[in-house]
Amino acid sequence: MNGWLMAQESAEVWEKFAMALADMARDLLAQDTVQATLDRIVEHAKVLINDCDEAGILTVRRGEVSALAATGDVVREADRIQQELQEGPCFDAVTDRRQLYVIEDLSRPYERWSRFAPELRKLGMGSVMGFLLFTDEDALGALNVYSHTPDVFDEAAQRAGWILAAHAAVALSAARKQQQLGHALETRHEIGEAMGILMERHGLSEENAFAVLKKASQDHNIKLREIARTVCETGERPR
Repeated sequence: MNGWLMAQESAEVWEKFAMALADMARDLLAQDTVQATLDRIVEHAKVLINDCDEAGILTVRRGEVSALAATGDVVREADRIQQELQEGPCFDAVTDRRQLYVIEDLSRPYERWSRFAPELRKLGMGSVMGFLLFTDEDALGALNVYSHTPDVFDEAAQRAGWILAAHAAVALSAARKQQQLGHALETRHEIGEAMGILMERHGLSEENAFAVLKKASQDHNIKLREIARTVCETGERPR
């Protein structure tokens, strides 16, 4: 009977977790910007992952760590340490593209993170998990989950973190695509407006107006959108 009760309790817990994830997904999709989405992901991680005291998101490109979101200064300091040492579970999650890294107890010696673990312990952390944020199309970064207490991230916490990271990655990818689409539409509008100015004020055909913008972009090594914006502001033909 006790085993049955434990199984029933576990099922109820995961059902509630699933409902909370659904709420999180709706919340993430409702955000207006990529940064707002990132900020909400780390806040949800603190609420939905047992014993999570702090959370953050970072990316690693060409060995450079960029902190994208953090629940507090201690997370930003941890990101700085990973950048300085080129070492850490979250750093490795991105560079190795491995879905999960865990340091159960930062007071123990870890050969893989021999320098990082003691430094994070000095910040008052007891354990840490790093989850790769990814979709089929691209690797986006790592979700870092910290606890002040050692040995608290059990299998259930790891599973919850992995599921949350998977949902968060999809929402983050969607937010980035929406932002890129918005920028593309804005660029198209500015180029069209600039071409209209050149056609009206300088007697150019549509084809020649675009050719003038493109040549100015290439000659000055400036993005086409910036050339178009200057034409819209000044009304002058670019040289």
